[in-house]
Amino acid sequence: MNRRRVVVTGMGINTMLGDTLDTFFENLLSGRPGVTRWTWPEADRIYSKVGGNLAGYDAEAKLSSFEGRLPEEVYKRTRRLFRAAPFSTRLSVLTALDAWVDAGLTFQRRDPWDAAILVGGHNLNERYLLDNHLVFLREDPDYIDSQAALLDLDTDHAGSIGEVLGCRGAMYTLGGACASANIGLRSGVDEIRYHGHDLAVVTGAALDFSPMGLHAMALLGAITFQSFNDEPHKASRPYDTRREGFVPSHGAATLVLEEYEHAKNRGAQMYGEILGVVATSDANHLPNPSREGQAHTIRRLFKETGVRPEEVDFISAHATSTPLGDLSELGAIKDAFGAHAYQLKINAPKSMLGHTCWSAPAVETVAALLEMRHGRLHPSINIENLDPQVDLDVCANRAVNHPIRTFLKNSFGFGGVNCCAMWRKVDA
Repeated sequence: MNRRRVVVTGMGINTMLGDTLDTFFENLLSGRPGVTRWTWPEADRIYSKVGGNLAGYDAEAKLSSFEGRLPEEVYKRTRRLFRAAPFSTRLSVLTALDAWVDAGLTFQRRDPWDAAILVGGHNLNERYLLDNHLVFLREDPDYIDSQAALLDLDTDHAGSIGEVLGCRGAMYTLGGACASANIGLRSGVDEIRYHGHDLAVVTGAALDFSPMGLHAMALLGAITFQSFNDEPHKASRPYDTRREGFVPSHGAATLVLEEYEHAKNRGAQMYGEILGVVATSDANHLPNPSREGQAHTIRRLFKETGVRPEEVDFISAHATSTPLGDLSELGAIKDAFGAHAYQLKINAPKSMLGHTCWSAPAVETVAALLEMRHGRLHPSINIENLDPQVDLDVCANRAVNHPIRTFLKNSFGFGGVNCCAMWRKVDA
């Protein structure tokens, strides 16, 4: 098989912990919680009160920061697109612009067909569509947004990013619940290795939660709502005995993937090399984590990449703060790594970020690549009483210095989706 090497040369981020790489990383290292309360008018009517809430984020101000840094026609094109774009689409476009600029790429490319656009996520504009549905039912059908027919499509995010960046290669969206962005990463690698692209822009898009969707999650028992409504900063607590469900959060991230020689020839920075991504499923549509399925995925990743368990220095865990999920993942790590599991450093980005759902693998990969670059791991916070079944090093409540050459990024989605990625530092 053609095993073209694939590296990351640009990254963009937008979460409650920051919309620049430096601010995001500084807040992670400091252990700053990003979970607050929902500010929607409907919040009093639903069980879910807490989350990583970017609803008040000023996307227009962020876009204005690009003025003078982008070609004038690109800036004007993006501003025109923003007039109709929903909240989530705006975040996707902003992180894609950040990543493209960070990669040092131009907007007037000799071959615009060599860059693919992939978006991880589905039903992304959930709140926007529900709001329009309510207008349709309660007011007048003619009062709905005239763009709703377009913004209901799963091509909205990818098409918008492609329009702004001027990329004309393959363009599509992939859904795999909370593994969506890693599924997108897998396809991005394939576009470079097997389909003739030199670049692939992979965006983990923000899920614009609707109150109805969050209430349904609460009824399912998946998210926290019982104990921390008055202390939202403590609600996301992987590995703690009082964890009771994940904390939904807004967030988006974009990675620019590039063929190694292409990046090297233009003198691009390289945050890390993606060695491989493996996806499996559990033959179970319910949201039940499978220790067996997760361990099999990791073992298969070892086989595909040729990486030995003892070569892995660090795991960026899925760790959602659910009673069963956290322990299932740690059990799978023990099964796959054997004795080396006890030599690993593991941390839980969601302890600070909350669960950014479809975008989580991309958001957390940005964090892990920055950790590898700086040799410093962020803490897993809110561990007041460590679950006695947690006997691996989860960086409880402290940032640690730790050199990283190879790391694993886990992601597991509702419906039995397992998708794990192996990364390595790029040798000079």
